[in-house]
Amino acid sequence: MPKSKRDKKISLTSTRKKGLELKRNLVDQIRECVDQYARIFTFSVENMRNSKLKEVRNVWKHSRFFFGKNKVMSVALGRGAEDEYRENLHRVSQRLRGQTGMFFTNKTKEEVVEWFSQYQLKDFARSGNTAVQTVVLFEGPLPQFSHSMEPQLRHLGLPTKLERGEITLISDHTVCTAGDVLTPEQARILKLLDTPMVNFHITLDSVWSNDGTFELLERGDKPAEDEGIEEEEEDEND
Repeated sequence: MPKSKRDKKISLTSTRKKGLELKRNLVDQIRECVDQYARIFTFSVENMRNSKLKEVRNVWKHSRFFFGKNKVMSVALGRGAEDEYRENLHRVSQRLRGQTGMFFTNKTKEEVVEWFSQYQLKDFARSGNTAVQTVVLFEGPLPQFSHSMEPQLRHLGLPTKLERGEITLISDHTVCTAGDVLTPEQARILKLLDTPMVNFHITLDSVWSNDGTFELLERGDKPAEDEGIEEEEEDEND
């Protein structure tokens, strides 16, 4: 009788603690960046989109971004004055709350602030975003949609039917009103209508320079977010 392929004994004694190793590697990478770059900026992202953040990274490929794993990044910098890697880095560490990242660069503060203040990209709203305008569809044909989409549009709540092979709205319909918190259905309709309602924008929070100086920027008058907020872990560090 052939030996069952299911009957395999797997030894766990040689498994590696990959999680711990990855954290140590991240700490080493961050400290190498502290030594290599002149400045560290902390930042937050409004209307986070991974694809948009990737575009920013490509533009600033001569610099380094770290986003996510705030606790590990804080360990690398030092959580207090007594264990900080360089002077005043613990103040950077204190800004790493919630969805906040770090940006290492050799560009001047003025260059960085000017570029990020002007960089905004339109994008489609998601469920939970607030509508910034009222969108109304009026009774009649919807020529921008193919006839095969009629069931999908009706499922999303639009009062539609097919007339002579063309999708037709049988009555006026308000997709959303300014100030509404959008539902998944509303967000989907707005995307189908090619109606963006949010801006992808990076807000700089603070800057540390390798001479030990630390400065709060745009959000400097606001307290750091609550330490209990769950940190963002989905993005991969470069």
